[in-house]
Amino acid sequence: MSKSKGNTVDPQSLIDRYGADTVRLFIMFAAPPEQSLEWSDSGVEGAYRFLKRLWKQAHSHVSSGGSQQAVDTTSLTPDQQSVRRQLHQTIQKVSHDMGVRTIFNTAIAANMELLNTLSRFDDESPNGKAIRQETLEAIALMLSPIVPHICHQLWLELGHNEAVVNLAWPQVDEAALVQDLVEYVLQVNGKLRSKMTVLASAANAEIEEKALADEHVINF
Repeated sequence: MSKSKGNTVDPQSLIDRYGADTVRLFIMFAAPPEQSLEWSDSGVEGAYRFLKRLWKQAHSHVSSGGSQQAVDTTSLTPDQQSVRRQLHQTIQKVSHDMGVRTIFNTAIAANMELLNTLSRFDDESPNGKAIRQETLEAIALMLSPIVPHICHQLWLELGHNEAVVNLAWPQVDEAALVQDLVEYVLQVNGKLRSKMTVLASAANAEIEEKALADEHVINF
């Protein structure tokens, strides 16, 4: 931007329209700190839509009763394990991106991916609701340095009384990162033909044997 070229952007009009959090999110998501930022009104709109989706997820969760119980990690279903694994992988990545690399756009992208996963997670069991609560709380904490106003309000809506700015950073549950099962895609001549799930500890020979025994692979 240059005053002499007359192409400067006054953020105040966007703040008035979308709020300060949206403008902050767009600026920090559009480019790493050391790179030039290409201004885009559609990018601002995209940031606004993401925050609305985050708010909608939290509102839907709270409206259905929310959850204040701890996650029972001894009785997790495969889908529950998958969501918690991605949650704690995200905490691990965002902690590194923001705390070590000082890069915010990838940290924001990781939270967007996590919210997408949560939007597809329709488990209404007590443990399912507890995982949704845990995930929404973690997103609020991870995004609070970037969008402090909405995250403060989200934290209150999720059943807490303290200000989010005074809280500790979320911690990674190493046990949640352990993957017992691994899904493989099976291709024949470069085309996807099937999928299979095996133990993460399975030997190569065992994996190959199961792949070759798959009925769809056999057909091709």
